Amino acid sequence: MTTDPQPSDHQRPRIAIIGAGIGGLTTAIALQQFGFKPEIFEQAPVLLDVGAAIALWSNAMRVLRNLKLEDQVSQKAGVIEQIRWVDQHGRVINNVDLRSSEVPSVALHRADLQKILVDALPASSIHLGNTLIDYKTNGNTVITTFSNGNVFESDVLIGADGIHSRVRSELINDAAPIYRGYTVWRGISSVRPASIPAGTAVEIQGRGKRFGIGPVGSGKIGWWATANAANTSTTVSERTTPTRWKLGERAVPTQDVQRELLGMFDGWFRPVLQLIEATPSSSILKTGAFDRPSSAVWSSGAVTLLGDAVHPTTPNLGQGGCLAIEDALVLARSLNEFAPDEAFKKYERLRRGRTSKIARGSRIYGYVGQWESIFGRAFRRSMLSLVPEAVARRLMDLVIAYDGEVIKL
Repeated sequence: MTTDPQPSDHQRPRIAIIGAGIGGLTTAIALQQFGFKPEIFEQAPVLLDVGAAIALWSNAMRVLRNLKLEDQVSQKAGVIEQIRWVDQHGRVINNVDLRSSEVPSVALHRADLQKILVDALPASSIHLGNTLIDYKTNGNTVITTFSNGNVFESDVLIGADGIHSRVRSELINDAAPIYRGYTVWRGISSVRPASIPAGTAVEIQGRGKRFGIGPVGSGKIGWWATANAANTSTTVSERTTPTRWKLGERAVPTQDVQRELLGMFDGWFRPVLQLIEATPSSSILKTGAFDRPSSAVWSSGAVTLLGDAVHPTTPNLGQGGCLAIEDALVLARSLNEFAPDEAFKKYERLRRGRTSKIARGSRIYGYVGQWESIFGRAFRRSMLSLVPEAVARRLMDLVIAYDGEVIKL
């Protein structure tokens, strides 16, 4: 791999992005829009067809509109027109209509979004099989070394390498992510239960367990489930394989995943069981609910962090990927206007408060959502049912009305 830029590249800083996830790819596209030629380095030898869904609320879709990708995403996605909360027997607690938004909220297969983002970049800019070992600064240059022997020199290094970020460990070297007391399963089903209205995202609440349902395009339904569980050394992210599924130190054959979930949600609203039954065990993703407290340090010198690498959130508000997409546009705009050190200050100032509030809100929402006591569940239902739809919509707009394109740098 050459480390020397072409003569035309001298007009812009050389930028290396670690991680080809949603945040890293979107950052590269946003930078490309401003005339940068970023290079992405990903440790995986191939970009896997991950079988989970991702919600792109209006705040993320505004960014994708800015990047001229909204139409491509919309062709693959299911539109979320309303959100409905119900109890485990299907009785409605409350709902919010989203159809008045000028930008839709959608959900789609994560692999479809990944392909759209990859196709928007030059194939030569994505380097797979590059596991970061470390980086060092030499004056204004960042020298990044990979396990395969590659070395890359850049003026800017962006760590978009997820909750286990190697860049973060070099930059901050803080504590491990914090487990929040429950496990999350995700899947996509080709069966759409007739009792779930089209365009509706549903959250079903029970005793220490929840189940979510939403459209993901092509007639498919994405679902997620949560259940309280002690921390049995569950990793942040695990996927079932054709032969076994690892839960802590206990290996469980994949054919038992459906059986376990069906037993866990026995007696619940029928669509819950239909969706589990219709999803192959080998495609079900399992994660622990992890996050971190807000970090006071995002950048140092020519190195900065983005997305889950700096502000990982629990999945309760569906904002993890959305916040990374927001980060991408704000960081690209900042680098377009300012030298890297000043750009990073602007980026941090604009993003730290919002991301920390949303991460904290997601943590609290999950804590309340996982309540088991009869009194806690009664209080949760009562409070949720009493919130007027107009108030609930205003609360949601605090999150989804954000526009990273117009925010003043």
